[in-house]
Amino acid sequence: MSADRPDTHDMLVVHRVFRRESRVLAELVPTVAAGDVVRAGILAAHHRDYAMGLHHHHTGEDDLIWPKLLARVDLEADMVIRMEHQHERVQAGLDRIAAALPEWERTADPGLRDHLAGLFADHRAALLEHLDDEEKHVLTLIEEHLTVAEYAAAGARFATATPDDKLLLFLGAMLEEATPAERAHLLGSLPLVARLAWLLVGRRRYARRVALVRGASRG
Repeated sequence: MSADRPDTHDMLVVHRVFRRESRVLAELVPTVAAGDVVRAGILAAHHRDYAMGLHHHHTGEDDLIWPKLLARVDLEADMVIRMEHQHERVQAGLDRIAAALPEWERTADPGLRDHLAGLFADHRAALLEHLDDEEKHVLTLIEEHLTVAEYAAAGARFATATPDDKLLLFLGAMLEEATPAERAHLLGSLPLVARLAWLLVGRRRYARRVALVRGASRG
C-alpha cells in the first residue's frame, strides 16, 4: 500500500463486529420468554447501541466517502450508487425495528417478539449483502481514489459523533473480533489516555456487557 493511499483493512474488522452483533441479536431476541421484560430490556438496549454504531458508520461513508468516489470514478459509479441504496435499505430496516421495540421492551409480548424476530432476520440479510458487496467491490476503490486524510475523516466523524461513554464499548467490540496483530495495531494507534482507559475501565465494562447480553454464550 502506497503511503499516500489509505489502508482499508480496519474496515474489515469493523464489518466483523456488525456481522457478529446482527447475528447475536437475531439469535437471542426469539429466545426471550413471554413477559420477561428484564431480558427484553437488555436486548433492546444492546440493539440501540448497535444501531447507533451502524448509523454513525454509514453516515460517515454517506457524507465523506461516497461523494468523493462518485466525483472520481467512472465505470464504477453504479457500484457506489448501489452502496447508497443499500444504506437506505439497511436504515429502513433499523427504523422498523426501532418502531416495534419500545412496546416489546415494555411488555415482552410473544407476538411482538416474533414480529421483531422477523425484522431482525430481514435486517441481517440486507446488512450482509451490503457488507459483502462493499468488501468485494468498493474497498479497492477507496484505496485507489481517496487520500489517507480523506479516509481517516470518516473514522474521526464516528469518534466525534459517538457519545464518550460508548466509545470504549465499541473499542471492545472491535478488539474481540481482531487477530493478535490487529489488536496490537489498533491499541498502538490509540492515544495513551485511550489505551489506559481501556485497560483500567473498558475491559471490565465490555466483559460485563458481553456477559449480560450473551450469558454463557460467547458467540
